[in-house]
Amino acid sequence: MGAFLACDWGGTNLRAWVVGEAGEILDRRDFPFGISRLQPGEAPERFRIDVRPALAAEGLPAILCGMVGSNLGWRAVPYLDCPIDPAALGRNLCQVQDGDAPVWIVPGLRGLGLTDAPDFMRGEETQVLGWRLGQAGPGRRTVCLPGTHSKWVVLENERLMGVTTFMTGELYAVLSRHSVLRSDAAADDEAAFDAGLAAAGDGGALAARIFSTRTRVVAAVPPAAADSSASYLSGLLIGAEIAAAPALAGLGAAEPVILLGDPGLCRWYARALTRAARAFESFEGDRAVLAGLIALWRAGPGQQA
Repeated sequence: MGAFLACDWGGTNLRAWVVGEAGEILDRRDFPFGISRLQPGEAPERFRIDVRPALAAEGLPAILCGMVGSNLGWRAVPYLDCPIDPAALGRNLCQVQDGDAPVWIVPGLRGLGLTDAPDFMRGEETQVLGWRLGQAGPGRRTVCLPGTHSKWVVLENERLMGVTTFMTGELYAVLSRHSVLRSDAAADDEAAFDAGLAAAGDGGALAARIFSTRTRVVAAVPPAAADSSASYLSGLLIGAEIAAAPALAGLGAAEPVILLGDPGLCRWYARALTRAARAFESFEGDRAVLAGLIALWRAGPGQQA
C-alpha cells in the first residue's frame, strides 16, 4: 500500500501522522493553525511549506478530514446526507492536487438534528467511524464528542442517523472572556464545577441559570470566590447539555453514552454523566480519528497507491 500522510485538520488545530505500509505510525506532529486561524486560500500553502517538511512527507499521498473540507478550507467538499453507511464516505472522497502528490478530503455529513433543525459535522464522522471499527455487533449507540462545538451522533447498526451540535465550548469561551462573567481563572475547581452541575437542573431557562455565575459571587454563596467562577460556569453549561441531550436522543435509562474525544475534556463530561446517574464509556479521540482515516484510505485511495 505504501506510506501516506493522514491529517485531522479542524477549526483550531491540525493533527498529522505519517502512516506506514502496515498501518504503523512513523511520525506525528501537531500544528496550531486550524482552519479558522487561516486566511482564505491559505490552507494548501501551509500544508506544503509547514506540514509536509515537518514530517519529511514531501511527495506522499495524503488523506484529510475536518474543516479543511469546508468553504473556509482547502476546498468546499459537499456534505453527504444522513442516514448513511460509513462506507459511503470512502466512495465520495474529494481529490485535490498538491504539486505531484494527490490529496483526498473526507466529506462531512448533514442531516436533521435532535431538535429537527438542520445540522452538520466535519471530522467527527471519521472519528465515529474509527471508534465503530473496534466495536462488535449491531445495535443503537449514542456518541458524544465534546469540544468547542460538542456533537451528539446517533448510530443504528452501521448507519450514522444524524447529529446535533451543542455550542457549549464556544458559549463558555465567549461568556468567560467577553461578558460580565469574564474570568482568567482556570476551570479546574471540582467543587465549583459540581455546584454548576447542580445549578444546571433540567437544562431549562439556561439564560437565567447562567446569570447565577455572577449572583453567587455578589452574594458570597460558597463556593463563589471569583477564581472559581470559571469552573462553576463550565459545570453549569456542561450540566445543561448532559441534562438535555440524552432525552433528545431518545436514550433509555440503561443505555450508556459513548464519550469520544480528548481525555482531559471527556473527564468533565464523565463527571457530569456520573452525577446524572447516566452510564457511559470513554474512548480516546486521537486513536479513533486515525483509525477512521486509515480505514478510509485502505478502502479507497490506498488500493490504487
